[in-house]
This record gives sequence, structure tokens and C-alpha cells, in this order.
Amino acid sequence: MSASTATALVAACTGKRPEQKAAEEYKKQVEPPTGQMTYRKNLKGEDISLLGYGMMRLPTKVDNGDEFDQDMINRQVDYAIEHGVNYFDTSPVYCQGKSERCTGIALSRHKRSEYYVATKLSNFNPKFWSREASIEMYRNSMKELKVDYLDYYLLHAVGGSMDEFNNRYVNNGIMDFLLKEREAGRIRNLGFSFHGYKEVFDEVLAMHERYHWDFVQIELNYLDWDFANEINSRNVDASYLYSELQRLNIPAVIMEPLLGGRLANLPQYLANELKQRNPERSIASWAFRYAGTPEGVLTVLSGMTYMEHLKDNLLSYCPLQPLTPQEMTYLHDEVARKIVGLENIPCNDCKYCMPCPYGVDIPGIFVHYNKCKNEGILPGDTGDKSYRENRRKYLISLDRSVPRSRQADHCIGCRQCVSHCPQNIRIPHELHKLDQMIEELKRNS
Repeated sequence: MSASTATALVAACTGKRPEQKAAEEYKKQVEPPTGQMTYRKNLKGEDISLLGYGMMRLPTKVDNGDEFDQDMINRQVDYAIEHGVNYFDTSPVYCQGKSERCTGIALSRHKRSEYYVATKLSNFNPKFWSREASIEMYRNSMKELKVDYLDYYLLHAVGGSMDEFNNRYVNNGIMDFLLKEREAGRIRNLGFSFHGYKEVFDEVLAMHERYHWDFVQIELNYLDWDFANEINSRNVDASYLYSELQRLNIPAVIMEPLLGGRLANLPQYLANELKQRNPERSIASWAFRYAGTPEGVLTVLSGMTYMEHLKDNLLSYCPLQPLTPQEMTYLHDEVARKIVGLENIPCNDCKYCMPCPYGVDIPGIFVHYNKCKNEGILPGDTGDKSYRENRRKYLISLDRSVPRSRQADHCIGCRQCVSHCPQNIRIPHELHKLDQMIEELKRNS
């Protein structure tokens, strides 16, 4: 996700609803220019917009949060294309399985030459590991997207283990099938997205000699550059991933430039530091300029729920003003190191864990907790002078952000979510800890 603030994620602890904050920011924004998008060349020499539209956090209707607002999706896609965006990324599993259809409706209103569409073989569940089921998923993607070829096709979320990789793609003959589809022109570029262990990344990347990866999608931002592995031993530092792709001249597609909004919702003292350095730019723009500065980056994906997210990101890339070496060092050595010390729950709001069979809003709960912790209003010791005020703020804002029927106390520990989390969060454990904290806050009235 991308935003100049965290309003797209949850209602702020101060109480304003996301749409209210969105409207206020929209009014204050500078209109991004047309005709100034920064482009990068892919291996075929095609111009790809540095800003890629991630279709995983689509806007929903105000009166029905479960129904996607196709009119608004169309408007935002139109605006993006008008301002030079030509890369759109989706998946069969995004937005409760509706992203490809919404994306297809929006893009099919434009000339096919105006956009590149990327989607994925999201066959996580073993019931889709058969050749027949995987091919059906691939063909259904083209049907939903209303296209007869895919510009970019990814093996989705590689990294758990080589056994899983081989069962999903090799033993069933799917890689041979996809190579033939690329040869026939129905897949123009073939690659994979990575979340997981270094050993798996190295082994799959080494298959470049056989499969000739056209691109690889990695998580890259100024926190993960040096600290991804320190935060979570399952993850790999972006500096290593990027350098390995550079070594093989494989373009990098970037996901999570904002870590699900976490790098737009910094603690106030860090946000103030960034604003002092450049008052005209949003907090989010620092992360987007960071992700777009390396020359080996083909495009930077952002899930833009609201129009002001789109506008703010366009301002960062129309055109890109690369970060200076001094600014890069500042983000690495000052900002990132301080964020690591916060020890937040490393949730990126990707929603891969959703839907929960018991209705728990897992990312909403984690995002709310991190936000309140960053703002310094997480209730501390009962003896603190600010305890009663912070306790009240936390409980009220939680109820505004997450309906009570979807809060942590409804988790039964079924663990269905755990295997889907790219960040390897012990989700039931964290929910149980938060539930205990909330119950204690309620008792201390």
C-alpha cells in the first residue's frame, strides 16, 4: 500500500475516519503533472512506468465494505494511465478473489497497447498443485483480465521450501507448460515473486540457466535493505536479493516499498525529521524515491486504495528525483535503525492471511496496534500519568478501527492463517497477547 499518511489503513487514534482524512488530504494535494513519468526499460526494450499499480487493495463502497467500487476503480485506473502508469499487477487471490475481474473491467476500456498486465500462478493450496488445476487457474486469469496474452506472469510467493516449489511447479509439469506458453507468446515475461528463505531464493535463481527468468519480484525498502533478516530470520535482506539480480542482469520488480503503510506511519519524531529535511514531500515519498532510485529496478508496485495515494505516488515519480547518497545513508543509518528498535508486529497488511474462518480482522488488529505504538499512546504502566488517557484512546480507537465481532478475542487458534503469512508472524500467538492486553485494559477501568 501507499499513502502520504496511514489514513488508508485504519481510523487514526485521534478518531477521524479514513475517508474523512482522505478527503482532507485530497483537497491539499498538488496536482501531479502529465507527460513526466519516469520509465525503465525491460529486457525487450519496452518502456515500463516506474510506478506500478498494485491491484490488491482496491476501493470498496462506502455503504458496503465487502463490495468493490468498480466505478472508482475505473476512475483511478483512467487517471493512472493518463499520468503515464502502464504496469498493473494482480493475482487470482487478491481482494477475496475479485481483483482480476475488477482489473479486467477497468483495463479493457483502454487500448491493449496502453498497458502491461501482470498476474500470478497463486496455487498455494495443494488442491491446486495438479497440472490440470494450475492450468485452469492460468487460463481463468486471462478470461478474467479479458486478454489473450499476459505481459508478466509470476510463480507466486516462492520461498517456503524447495519441496513446495517442485510440487507446485516442476513435478506436475507446469514449468514446461509455462515455457511453451512463453514461446507461443501468450506469456511475454516469466518470473517469480519471493518471500522466504535465502537457500530457496538461491536455488530458484540458479534455475535462470534453464528457465531464463525475465524478471523477479522482491520486497525492497529502506528497512528491509539491511534489517529484513534481523527482524525475521525467515526473510532475506533486500541488499542481497537486489545484488544477486543485478549480477545476472535480471530486472527487479519491487513490492512493499512502504511495508503495508508502516513507512508512511512513522513515529512522530521521525516524521518530523523527514519533514524538516524536505517540507514539500510526504513521508511516503521518501520510501518511494528510495525504492525507485536503484537503476536495476523496473517498477515499484503500490496498492493505491484512494485517489490521494495515487496522486502522491505520481508526484514521486513524475519524474523521479533520485535520492542522493547522503539521503540513502540517512535512511539506512538513522531512520531504519530507529524503526528496528520499535519492535512492532511486522505486519504489512498484505491480507494473505484473510479471510479468517472466524471473522477475525487480523491485519486490522495488527495495524491498529502498531499505529498506536508509533504515536506513543500505547498504554504503559498503570502508574503512568498518561495511562488512563491512553487506555481510553486505545480502546475507543480499536472499536472504531475493528468491529468488536472481529477483534482478537474471536481467534480460536486454528492456525489456518499461519502458513499464508509472508512475514512468518506467529499470528495466533500475537492475537492472544493482544487479547490479554485488551482484557487487562478493560479491567483497569
